[in-house]
Amino acid sequence: MGDPNPRLDKFFTRDKPWRPELQALRAIVLDGPVEEDLRWRQPCYRAHDSNIAILSAMKEGAFLSFLKGVLLTDPDGVLVPPGENSRSARMMKFTSVEQINAQADTIRALIREAVQNERDGKTVSFEKDDIDYPPELQAAFDDDPDLRDAFEGLTPGRRRGWLLHFCGAKQSATVVSRIDKAAPKIRGGLGMHDR
Repeated sequence: MGDPNPRLDKFFTRDKPWRPELQALRAIVLDGPVEEDLRWRQPCYRAHDSNIAILSAMKEGAFLSFLKGVLLTDPDGVLVPPGENSRSARMMKFTSVEQINAQADTIRALIREAVQNERDGKTVSFEKDDIDYPPELQAAFDDDPDLRDAFEGLTPGRRRGWLLHFCGAKQSATVVSRIDKAAPKIRGGLGMHDR
């Protein structure tokens, strides 16, 4: 079974919302054959050299997110996508330790299945992205071929994130402004949420 990573003890003991829930989730997840690490400033659980799950807390609760959650069978129907544009991740939300304890067997089963999926080398296959490049982005690429090369060099997920951000603007001027602000990060090979 997994061992707690002492580097994460501070994360689980500092005074913040949902601390008892995060501690309860940690104990259950570590029942599985996982390694605990700190990734993206959050506890991340790994198996077979791949990230499988992340614990996080937001205003509305504590969350256990499975990075390849769409591959899990989820017989109890407890997993939900974190957002309308999520294609791979699935998560569980908790607002009490009692709720976590009631779902402990389900959580353990999902962790075991996620570990087995990594052992088996299962991957999520994404359909071709249907997000068109906005004309403002095409114009920016015409003006700056290096920006086009940098954008095309991003991972598919990072490109998708930027496109969703650009296409979410209602006015052309806003799209142009977003592209201008994003250009340094894109040239640096970063996605929208990377630092």
